[in-house]
Amino acid sequence: MKRALSILVVALLALQPLHAAESTTRWPEAKAKTWYAQQRWILGANYLPANAINELEMWQADTFDPARIDLELGWAQGLGMNTMRVFLHDLLWQQDAAGFKQRIDQFLAIAAKHGIKPIFVLFDSCWDPEPKLGPQHPPIPGVHNSGWVQSPGVALADPAQYPRLERYVKDIVGSFADDKRVLAWDVWNEPDNEGGGHYQAREPKHKNELVAKLLPQVFAWARSASPSQPLTSGVWHDDDWSDTARLNAVERTQLEQSDVISFHNYDWPEQFAARARQLEKYGRPLICTEYMARGNGSTIDGVLPLAKKLDIGMVNWGFVDGKEQTRYPWDSWERPYTLQQPPLWFHDVLHTDGTPYRQREVDILRALSSAPRGGVPAAAQAFPTDNNKDRGHQR
Repeated sequence: MKRALSILVVALLALQPLHAAESTTRWPEAKAKTWYAQQRWILGANYLPANAINELEMWQADTFDPARIDLELGWAQGLGMNTMRVFLHDLLWQQDAAGFKQRIDQFLAIAAKHGIKPIFVLFDSCWDPEPKLGPQHPPIPGVHNSGWVQSPGVALADPAQYPRLERYVKDIVGSFADDKRVLAWDVWNEPDNEGGGHYQAREPKHKNELVAKLLPQVFAWARSASPSQPLTSGVWHDDDWSDTARLNAVERTQLEQSDVISFHNYDWPEQFAARARQLEKYGRPLICTEYMARGNGSTIDGVLPLAKKLDIGMVNWGFVDGKEQTRYPWDSWERPYTLQQPPLWFHDVLHTDGTPYRQREVDILRALSSAPRGGVPAAAQAFPTDNNKDRGHQR
């Protein structure tokens, strides 16, 4: 009996290093496909409450607004959405890790109430590289995303900050690693984005080289927490993603380290289909974590039925019009819409009061979300010609 017990103990000890090794490597393709098959068809939006200008204002204790979040996620549930892509920030954790995690838990409780499992974004390279805690400035009139801030931003240029960033990633992912209310972790949004807006002079020097070195570490930090949810980081450049030899170091890391492949596409349906074909070769589930720019040809009408047929998860940019002002197009940084509104909203689905910008889009979202996996009902394929015509309006 003692000999048998000793053999069992030795066997269990021998398995421990194998389990640890598995937890620090990318999911096998079979595991990724199994995970994806267990989800509802992924449908949602990039989420920021209408009364927040950026992720800091959304999450800081003084401006965190559970009532508004509850209201808006209720609207999302009514449209058939089951995820929201939500940006976090390292400074929030540095300021008050326990309080930040408590607010994340509260957000998850509200989301779960409405059948929504968020994708959390840990870092972001877009817009203002000098984030500051505290009250955020008001929106710049007529300008798209005029208050969004990067994470880590200029801290990227200071290697002394990396241990803090590592602790942030490990603590946040580790704290929710087994939380079934979380869908996935997007470790870094558009890592090698040059920033956008009028911030170029304030960007860290050699930003792309710094990101290329840090991104693999961020994947490793997140994976070391053994999350039950997949990790990803979305490719977004106008490149041929099917040939990794032609991609930059950041894109290669994204495609080689992501458990499920995510990507951004703001183009016409034919370009979306071409992107999907390029990524099919990797044999992993696909999620488009940013789409819908009406003026660019990326619309709910044109792209979403195609994605449903291809079984690609879809998360459009913008949900409720508010302080983020993403109803304005990107070029509003050069030509602010201060004298008149744009003829067409760029992003966003709902007005601040929850009414649809365009009823037809809402009808398509509901039809596709309720259809079987891969199925595209007739109501979502073409404009109806019977008496059930589009009842929407733009205002």
